Amino acid sequence: MIYTVTFNPAIDYIIRLDKLTTGAINRVTYEQVLGGGKGVNVSIVLGNLGHKSTATGFLAGFTGDEIVRQLREFNAADDFVKLDEGFSRINVKVKADVETEINGQGPKISDAKREELFKKLEALGEGDTLILSGSIPNTLPDDMYEQTLSRIQGKGIRFVVDAEKGLLLKVLKFNPWLIKPNNHELGDMFGVKLKTDEEIVTYAKKLQDMGARNVLISMAGDGAIFVPEGGATFFKSEAPKGTLVNSVGAGDSMVAGFVAGYEVSGGDYEKAFLMGLCTGSASAFSENLATRPEVEALLKSLKK
Repeated sequence: MIYTVTFNPAIDYIIRLDKLTTGAINRVTYEQVLGGGKGVNVSIVLGNLGHKSTATGFLAGFTGDEIVRQLREFNAADDFVKLDEGFSRINVKVKADVETEINGQGPKISDAKREELFKKLEALGEGDTLILSGSIPNTLPDDMYEQTLSRIQGKGIRFVVDAEKGLLLKVLKFNPWLIKPNNHELGDMFGVKLKTDEEIVTYAKKLQDMGARNVLISMAGDGAIFVPEGGATFFKSEAPKGTLVNSVGAGDSMVAGFVAGYEVSGGDYEKAFLMGLCTGSASAFSENLATRPEVEALLKSLKK
């Protein structure tokens, strides 16, 4: 079974307008309300691709109820820890002449509720996949990723981690099965600017030396590179052709596509890589997260 963890899920309120003028009334031309947070996005895309997953983490209030409703609409199961006070955060994403994001803070999470989540995760076992992604709210300790993995290591669970530099580097000691930095994040981890594929592969292998098993590097319009465990070779592909519509959730979609492709192919890393690339691109080319027909069409275009 595939499980996703989102410590700080959100409702994404996405709006478009011709120009954002501060200090004035602005009229939107488009608006949409989507359940968000990186793990939530992964579960939604997995559902779109025909794969069951269970989304967990912390939810509160009316916004939490809406996140659950949307997950169920996209055929994803939910097993969140429900908080007694506050509401899950609302993130406002403004698409205008410049892109602007205003992210909410989220509810307070007690030690008792944190322990409740750990107990849920301790029920996972051999063959399960756990996807940890996204930020840590300021009401949780900075080492929440480390605490989570330390509670369930050694049980045969495949760990996938998609997080910012500091969080990612600290969990390499747990030998995550897959990590997904982008090329800029990879360079930042080592204080360098990466200009060539060879440099990207070199530093991806450094992450493997530090504990990561497989490293998937997204490069936006330039495609992606995948360095599998063993390091004898690597896979590179340009991005499928298309028009960028919405970059929100593209990286999460790549993770979902990779995991789905790995499951469907019986463990073929190259097929998983291409599935991940096309799933991320399909989300980037759409107002919504990737659907199976969109992904399949892009996969066919890569093979031409």
